[in-house]
Order: sequence, then structure tokens, then C-alpha cells
Amino acid sequence: MKKSEPMSESYYYILLCLAAGPNHGYGIMQMTEKLTGGEVTIGSGTMYGATGNMIKKGWIRETISAGSGLERKRLYQLTESGREALEAEIARLDRMLKNAEEVRG
Repeated sequence: MKKSEPMSESYYYILLCLAAGPNHGYGIMQMTEKLTGGEVTIGSGTMYGATGNMIKKGWIRETISAGSGLERKRLYQLTESGREALEAEIARLDRMLKNAEEVRG
């Protein structure tokens, strides 16, 4: 079994948000804040640095929303490779939680 490297919280939440469907950066930031009750916030600098890196990894792709003129926004969409990376991270986190529960009794 291939060992999965831990994923940053930002990467995890960006991929998790995109698993629900394509979204733009601001929408991902809002959804992350809502999912975590405000405990995790992703700033714009982190968002655009992370999305750029994830595009390079092939985990997400950028598309343009169906707006006109200045209303067009960059939309991000999860790729199959990104879905696999997210599922591997969820499995890793599940395993860690199970181990903690076993030790704590």
C-alpha cells in the first residue's frame, strides 16, 4: 500500500468543497468557513497559491463560468486525480481517528 503524505488543511478543504461541485475561490472560502464553524479560514493568497499548485498536480482544473463580460469568474473543478487524492486523505484521517479511539479506549 502506498503511503499518503499528509495534506494541508487548506488543500483538504478546497478539494472537499469541490467534491460538492465546481465552485469559485470566494465560494470555496465561504463554504470552508461554514463547514468548520469558522475554525478554518482560507485567505485569498492561500486560495490562489493552493489552487495554482493543485492545477499543476492535476487535482483540479480551471474553467470559466457562464457569465458575460466582467461577471465571468474562474471556476475550479475536481479532477479524477483530485478525487483520488481527497479519498486517500479521508482514509488516512479515518485511520488516525480509529487508532486514537483504540488507544484512548
